[in-house]
Amino acid sequence: MDKEEEIKEYGLIEDNGIQIISIIGEIEGHDCLSQNAKTTKYEHLLPLLAKTEQSQETKGILFLMNTVGGDVSCGLALAEMIASLSKPTVSLIIGDSHSIGVPLAVATDYSFIVPSATMIIHPVRMNGQILGTPQTYSQFQQIQDRILDFIASHSQADKKVLEDLMMNTSMLSKDLGTVLVGKEAVVQGLIKEVGGISRALAKLYTMM
Repeated sequence: MDKEEEIKEYGLIEDNGIQIISIIGEIEGHDCLSQNAKTTKYEHLLPLLAKTEQSQETKGILFLMNTVGGDVSCGLALAEMIASLSKPTVSLIIGDSHSIGVPLAVATDYSFIVPSATMIIHPVRMNGQILGTPQTYSQFQQIQDRILDFIASHSQADKKVLEDLMMNTSMLSKDLGTVLVGKEAVVQGLIKEVGGISRALAKLYTMM
C-alpha cells in the first residue's frame, strides 16, 4: 500500500466544500505500533493537513474523533497544525478523545461531543527505562505544562481546574486522572456543545 492509499484510510471525503478527516485509534508517533493496532499516523496526517490548507476546493474541515491518545509530541504537533489552519474547522467526538486526544479535539474552531463519548485527562506517562532524577521530573512537568497551556488557550477550561482533573486520585483505579462523559466535557469548558453529525455539519456550513 503506497502513501496516498494509506492517507485515504483516514476517511477523506470532499462534498460541497467540506472535507472530513478521521482521527482514530492510537496516535502513532516516532515508533511504529503493531500491525494489528488501529492508528492515526502523524507523518501522513501532517502533509494531508498542509494539502488541505492549500486546497481551493476545501471550504471547511470536519474532524471525526475516536482516539485513545498516543504519542504526546506528535499528537501535540498535529493539534498545533489543526489550530493554525485558516479554513473553518469543527471537531466531533463520536467515541473517545483520551489523553493527547484532548488537545486534538479542542484545536478546532468549534467542537461537539455526543452524549455517550468520553474524554480522559491524566498526567503524562512514559514507557521504558527512565532516570529517577530531578531533571526527569522537571521534564515531565514541562511536557504537562505544554499540554495544559494548549488546552487552556484553545478552550474555555481553566488551567488550574485542568491540572486538578489531571491529578485526581478518586476516579481511575490504576491511574490518576478524570473521565468526562458527554455534557461533563461541556460543563468543564473543554467542548463547546453536545451534539452529533447533523449539528456539527450545520455549524460548519454556517462558519463557511
